[in-house]
Amino acid sequence: MDHLVLTVIAADQPGLVERVAECIAAYDGNWLEGRMARMAGQFAGILSVSVPSERHGELVAALNGLAAHGIRVLLAHSGTDPGHDWKPVLLDLVGNDRPGIVRDITRLLARQGVNLESLITEVHPAPMSSEPLFHAEALLAVPLDLPLDVLREQLEELADDLMVELVLRVES
Repeated sequence: MDHLVLTVIAADQPGLVERVAECIAAYDGNWLEGRMARMAGQFAGILSVSVPSERHGELVAALNGLAAHGIRVLLAHSGTDPGHDWKPVLLDLVGNDRPGIVRDITRLLARQGVNLESLITEVHPAPMSSEPLFHAEALLAVPLDLPLDVLREQLEELADDLMVELVLRVES
């Protein structure tokens, strides 16, 4: 079996996921996991697929052929799992929206060797003022040798500078 990671983007319309799923199934592929969402009129997703080695080339050609339907697919071979030399920690952040929040938080995380396993961000109106409110939820892969108190202290200091509220919780 070969494993692929696909990134899919197209103008949002009914049937997009079905068209991709049908293409994968037609070549004996198996849809393993995925994350998809509609944003600003576009539909985007990332998914993991397994396919028998002898059908790999046919599937790749068929997925590339979806461009005729306005569906762009970027393909990559799956990487190796980094193992479990890390502890899962949930990060929840809320604050007034402004440019640079994601950059500043991820810069600090990268410098500490923390990897992002997942990141979801959104901006919505604050309940009372209707001012743009930024919200981020992330699953962090924190190295086992990085004390959580050290990471928490650094993130809280940055949160004060950014004027955002930040909560860390160890995932069990």
